[in-house]
Amino acid sequence: METCRAFTGLLASASPAPGGGGAAALTAALGTALGSMVGALTAGKKSYAPVEEEIKAAMTALEALRLQLLDMVQKDAEGFEPLAAAYKLPKEAPDREEILERATLRACQAPVEMMELCCQAMEQVAVMTEKGSRLAVSDAGCGAALLKAGLDAAALNVYINTRSLQDRAEADRLNAACRQMQQRYGALAEKIYNDVEAALLR
Repeated sequence: METCRAFTGLLASASPAPGGGGAAALTAALGTALGSMVGALTAGKKSYAPVEEEIKAAMTALEALRLQLLDMVQKDAEGFEPLAAAYKLPKEAPDREEILERATLRACQAPVEMMELCCQAMEQVAVMTEKGSRLAVSDAGCGAALLKAGLDAAALNVYINTRSLQDRAEADRLNAACRQMQQRYGALAEKIYNDVEAALLR
């Protein structure tokens, strides 16, 4: 994968990919990594022995999710390429609309998958927030904040595509699924953040 400096340089360029989707995936991967960090600072500590197995299970899940989210950076770029090519087709091409529709649906797949991964990671970060080391509770809060940012950013990358779908029933289905994830896991992220903030300002 590109270094952070190279990736953000490419992100800042006129290249359409990587774009918001890739940035969303990377942001979520960072939030997931912070959840793992909390686990690493908790596992093996005598005072946290009663929750050792839960922490280790959450760490295993978070590591797998981090790698999947990093893979989504490339997957999102690949999902956008057919759409970019479809828009370049001559307007008089007889199958242009059909090709555009297929490409638009494909471009929705990666950000929807990212959102699902964000939701899974948020559940594990919630475990770390509740049961992980109190010395790293701020990192759990940061992880939740970054995961929410990734979730919301990925959603926008769905909505910009569903708005142009001809199949409005499918567009509505995708939009509803994304909104549900945002509402449920956005609320969880806010709870984690608010609980951490309150604990730190106590």
